Amino acid sequence: MIPAAAGGPKGLILGPLDRFLFGDWLPQSDQPVDLVGASIGAWRMATACLQQSVAAFERLEHDYIHQAYDLPPGQKRPTAAHVSERFGQNLALFYGGRVAEVLQHPRYRLHIVTSRGRHLLGQEHRVATPLGYLGAFLTNTVHRKAMGAWLERVVFSSPEAGAAAALPFATTDYRTRQVLLSEANFMPALQASCSIPFVLQAVHHIPGAPRGAYWDGGITDYHLHLQYRPQQVIAPNAPETIASEEAQTSTTSHFDPGSQSAAGAGGANGAAQGLVLYPHFQQAVIPGWLDKGLRWRHRATPALNRMVVLAPSAEWVASLPNGKLPDRTDFTRYGTDTAARVKAWSAATAASRQLADEFAQWLARPDLSVVHPL
Repeated sequence: MIPAAAGGPKGLILGPLDRFLFGDWLPQSDQPVDLVGASIGAWRMATACLQQSVAAFERLEHDYIHQAYDLPPGQKRPTAAHVSERFGQNLALFYGGRVAEVLQHPRYRLHIVTSRGRHLLGQEHRVATPLGYLGAFLTNTVHRKAMGAWLERVVFSSPEAGAAAALPFATTDYRTRQVLLSEANFMPALQASCSIPFVLQAVHHIPGAPRGAYWDGGITDYHLHLQYRPQQVIAPNAPETIASEEAQTSTTSHFDPGSQSAAGAGGANGAAQGLVLYPHFQQAVIPGWLDKGLRWRHRATPALNRMVVLAPSAEWVASLPNGKLPDRTDFTRYGTDTAARVKAWSAATAASRQLADEFAQWLARPDLSVVHPL
């Protein structure tokens, strides 16, 4: 499995790593892989399902960096209606005529995470929506699962054998629905997964899904801190070989050494529980968007026992323009100076080629001294 986090422009630094993983490394094997994404992560994972995915990832990076919006007179940010309209047009240009490639990929099973509003958040409204999100914030502070009274996780999954592919994670942690992903609902589901409240408009009444307002999947699952189901990986050799191979995938990364399966334990028949490989822009795996300020929810849990996170160091991030990852504050930082923002984001993505190069080098000569607990 490969998760892909919400996080807006932060995900740009993962472009070179995505191109290496899906263009070079994964094509060397043939096992099925579940791809789980929210917001920009859903856009990235859907792009991985396209033919000639390397070129598609390059286009995604270019289009995201060069996005620009018209500002109303005297305003510092565009209207949500304008951003939604422009973003929908860009998605149509990007995936137009190619949705079947995504849905019919022979190896990759795509799962797009969205957040569906309930009660006050059941439809977008200038008064009810802020009140609903206030309620979600307060209940989430008390208990994450209680936020399900306001928002539920809805996952749109690729077809498999005539039905939605099985979810690769348990759903006992949070209120969840699953919907079959199709050509009719692919565009609205993907746009909904990227629709940050108050920045974009909600997407209403997605075909094949329960009626209502759908927002960014990162609200419920910011970094996809999920209880991933074990995958049986059958190897032709003895369990010792499996341990060696899985150790090699535990790169300059972070995992829970307390889990036997994380170390690559295998059964007598050479079966091992597959790993969750997570290219991420930071080391912490935060459950929901409203948990960003709740530091006690940033810790690793047993749900991540089989997860390997590939993340840049703080020192590397400090070397980027403005000493940080690209993020949404850059839109107001640079205002109408789109060229300056494009220059800064382009410099960050160019620097991030180092991440892909170092992972490739690590795979050739593994060094477990750079693997750390989450």
